[in-house]
Amino acid sequence: MGFLLMLAIGGLLPGGGAGDWFVDVTNAVLPGVEVTCGTAGRDWIMEVNGGGLALVDLNRDGHLDLVVVDGSTAKRVLEGEKGLPPRVFLGAEDGAFVRGGEAWEMAGDGWGTGCAVGDVDGDGWSDLVVTQWGQVRLFHNLQGAGFEERTAQAGLPQEGWHTSAAFLDFDGDGRQDLFLVRYLEFDFAVHKPRGEAGAQWKGQMVMAGPEGFLAQEDLLFRGLGNGRFEPAGLGASAPSTSEPGTETGQGEKTTQPRKPSARAGLGQAPAAFGLGVVTLDINQDGRLDLYVSNDSHPNHLWVAQEEGGFLEQAFEWGLGYGANGREQAGMGIACADLNGDGRPALLVTNFSGEPNALYLPARRKGAYRERSSRAGIGGASLTRLGWGTGFFDGDLDGELDAFVLNGHVYPEADGAGSDTTYGQQDHLYVGEGTGFSARPLISGQHFVSRAGVAGDLDGDGDQDLVVLTLDGGVRVLRNEAPRVGRALVVQLIAREGDRDAPGARLELICGEQRSTRLVSTAGGFQGSQPSAIHFAMPKDANSWFLKVFWPGGGTSEVLGRVSGEDNGRQLVRVEQGS
Repeated sequence: MGFLLMLAIGGLLPGGGAGDWFVDVTNAVLPGVEVTCGTAGRDWIMEVNGGGLALVDLNRDGHLDLVVVDGSTAKRVLEGEKGLPPRVFLGAEDGAFVRGGEAWEMAGDGWGTGCAVGDVDGDGWSDLVVTQWGQVRLFHNLQGAGFEERTAQAGLPQEGWHTSAAFLDFDGDGRQDLFLVRYLEFDFAVHKPRGEAGAQWKGQMVMAGPEGFLAQEDLLFRGLGNGRFEPAGLGASAPSTSEPGTETGQGEKTTQPRKPSARAGLGQAPAAFGLGVVTLDINQDGRLDLYVSNDSHPNHLWVAQEEGGFLEQAFEWGLGYGANGREQAGMGIACADLNGDGRPALLVTNFSGEPNALYLPARRKGAYRERSSRAGIGGASLTRLGWGTGFFDGDLDGELDAFVLNGHVYPEADGAGSDTTYGQQDHLYVGEGTGFSARPLISGQHFVSRAGVAGDLDGDGDQDLVVLTLDGGVRVLRNEAPRVGRALVVQLIAREGDRDAPGARLELICGEQRSTRLVSTAGGFQGSQPSAIHFAMPKDANSWFLKVFWPGGGTSEVLGRVSGEDNGRQLVRVEQGS
């Protein structure tokens, strides 16, 4: 059945926790983990975005481990001190975390922002890239025994504000390449803080940016297979994708779209205020593409070409602008096939006053339409400022749901007349066949949330959440949604390249239900998600059929019986060539 999306705009449920799907279990499983990103006054734009999170099984014991990327302060920078170090917390069977020992410790360096997980040397173990304002860092996984920093020989950039990152094999050589999203040029010694910069928002003095700053182009690096990288051309510098705008009374611009023409391999990518990235196969040709959310610029879609390289085609696909034809302030990205037809939908979180954008495939192949209002997402998100996001099947009913983490950039949002607040409720969008209904993620709770990642922390088959709050604690939210179906969790094991098979496509038929998923660890905002794929199976189904399309070619087919054992989760490992 098609995703018709005729649902009226969903309203938020009233306070109270009886209908909540998630329970905050932080004090029991990860107490006292604080992060820092500047000071509470938010005098500089550098203090706004927060750090990053990754959920990955680093030691291959079957439990997800957690990486927390911490930040710094202006005082530390100006006094020549290093930033706060990233930290590893190893997962246990009951969903709790314990601090990784000395072997997992990482030194502090620049101002940490995000991270990406991938096997950079093909040894079968997941390595870690940490993005920063400053040097991009590489940590080699010593076969589950700890990390060894190999930044010096990695060949990754030393300067710039790097936000999100994604691993992919764009040239088909079996080695993981790296795509880096970058934001803007910033220098504490040059730029002025709140109060001196003259920036205003709704009549109040606020920190300056991103308007008025120089945007940075995103970067693509080719992996050489030994933990080393070399620059690879991404695309030509394109003409501006909008005509010069006219200022409105609220300091915004109205723009008229213009078709870009950036071809890969001919130079640099067009500069933009980049924040989020996801890998996807937009045209189902077996090659991974890249979609980037940009703040106050049109979003970018880099489509892999048969002859090699990428072509920037966001305008042609209808993915560059909001429903009104204007650029938005994009933050995080979620990507998934919502109805089993193999064509991915994209959810982009945006600034307050702009609805989160839901891009759905149009009837005409090669085109998308923004449908957030008709889907029940637009109205509910209008007063919120969204960041981390992801699609997942929270109640295992076969309909994908979505989480969106919210929180403003201006503490001044708590002032009179702002129409919003600084701390905000996080959102859960419950999939209902023809759209979504919106409700609080946890009733009554307000945070300044940023990055967030979903994963099965306690091994019961459903997906829990880890959330990073700005200048506050890392929160763990356990999924307690009433289950409609059963969980089938698939872990792929590739024969060559990255063992987790990023880029593989899975198709599951179970009863009347058909689902497709793409293996990707990139998505959300400044984070990395687990490689395991979660499917829901109807309770009355007896068998399932799984087909795997491996990256680089080849397929595997598996026929299985439905089992409700193993704590409500049926775990299947599929090895390439078996």
